[in-house]
Amino acid sequence: MAEVVRYAGGRLFDRGMAGWEVTVLTAARPGCRAARILGARVVELEAAPARPVRGPRPRTLAVCTGLYATDERIRDRLLETMATGRLAEVRLFGDRCPEDLDGGGDPVPHRLSAAVRTFKAHAVAAASARCSWST
Repeated sequence: MAEVVRYAGGRLFDRGMAGWEVTVLTAARPGCRAARILGARVVELEAAPARPVRGPRPRTLAVCTGLYATDERIRDRLLETMATGRLAEVRLFGDRCPEDLDGGGDPVPHRLSAAVRTFKAHAVAAASARCSWST
């Protein structure tokens, strides 16, 4: 969860404030305080493929480059999604662009407002202190 907050926390918060439903697929347990601070809900990665999509289909997909590099299921699903063009946007976040996608996109800067910086700072603190399952 710490990686999600670090690299995508500002964008997640902004999307939630704009009325989007923001869901984070992660190995972290649902109820993660860091995600709640950002206005996102957490779904366990292992449970996600079995869950039916309710409501509107996702319009944006953001994937951590580390997860893309290490999880074949995620990599295959992302490449399939990109090939079909079903999403309005696909974002990768992390330290490095995967080699097989190198040159396949451009960096997208995201300016953080003062409010976003405040919420993100609290989320970073919560993520680095471990997710709290009781609150």
